[in-house]
Amino acid sequence: MPAHESQTPEGSEARLFLDPNLHVIFGVTLMAVLGVSSITPAFPQIARALNLTPGAVGLLVAVFTLPGAVLTPILGVLGDRLGRKRILVPSLLLFATAGTACGLARDFQLLLTLRLLQGVGAAALGALNVTIIGDLYRGWRRATVMGYNASVLSTGTAFYPAIGGSLALLGWYFPFFLPVVAFPVALLVMLRLRNPEPKSDVHIGTYLRNTLVSIRSPQALALFFASLISFVILYGAFLTYLPFLLRRSFGASSLLIGLLFSATSVATAITSFRLGRLARRFSSRNLMRLGFAFYSLALVGLALAPTLWVMLAPTLLFGVANGVNIPSILTILSGLAPDEYRAVFMSVNAMILRLGQTLGPLVAGAMLQIWGLSGAYYGSAVLALVTLGVISLVVRAE
Repeated sequence: MPAHESQTPEGSEARLFLDPNLHVIFGVTLMAVLGVSSITPAFPQIARALNLTPGAVGLLVAVFTLPGAVLTPILGVLGDRLGRKRILVPSLLLFATAGTACGLARDFQLLLTLRLLQGVGAAALGALNVTIIGDLYRGWRRATVMGYNASVLSTGTAFYPAIGGSLALLGWYFPFFLPVVAFPVALLVMLRLRNPEPKSDVHIGTYLRNTLVSIRSPQALALFFASLISFVILYGAFLTYLPFLLRRSFGASSLLIGLLFSATSVATAITSFRLGRLARRFSSRNLMRLGFAFYSLALVGLALAPTLWVMLAPTLLFGVANGVNIPSILTILSGLAPDEYRAVFMSVNAMILRLGQTLGPLVAGAMLQIWGLSGAYYGSAVLALVTLGVISLVVRAE
């Protein structure tokens, strides 16, 4: 058990929240979600300034996320073999340097190249932050901190668009300067983070074989499946097609649609922040089951809601489901992984999340073509129930 953990009195969530290690992890988490949401409000201005089509501007997202899909598992292996800090600090420095340089670029090809490099720097951040949580905390503390971290992430994704949009009023390139804050975060990781680095003399071939065996265990595969379906539902029926449902059924304006999404993020942040209390009464497995049950109820509620005001209830329930489910998956997965393999476990999960983001609109779109817009929500609710069944059958209670 890490030394600082013994200094945290049993039941003292307040003391846990004051842990300096946790504050450094929060900084990494905020950097992990900075790269896209802070610049998208400036896309129309970028298109005008550089004489680009909307599709071309979208490449600024694609080239940033592509390295994560390819490099994240490799960086996870390096995080296990070389140590978390040895990967995390250079990643933050590259993210900061290339990201800040984007603000100085006035040529689109150069901007794309810098965004690609920034994406390389960002690739490891979203996996190593939760890896370090798994290294530092055990039991209810781990679930509590996973909840805190998810709350910080939700807060960042809720506020970054507003910050980026405000900076864009000064000029289209100003939001690109935000990654400069990753420089002090890298310094904090070097000087303030006290995490137990993995120590293993196992040959790389043996390491890879053992990792493959662990990742292919039924329980790990069930957790990866749960992660995949969570993001298929989130990025499919909810984020992609809810605006169409709201506009078609209620004539909702873009402002009202945005407010409903913000309400969901707030519900997720509040639920995640309070997850520790639930984790001390219920196992993470049961919290996952509750999350997928809530997903199912929320999706059916979205399809059946008779008025826009009634629609608020299932959107809030969906946010609660996110706040319960996603940190619980990460808690079980980080506990399932041995210390010397934890980074690659969490990196594979991060890659699966990206796959879910990609498949979500496609899966929901296929359901829409077959069963109509409401059918996409009923079909996604069935997916949630199937995943609940898989968790119940395969994932062991803690």
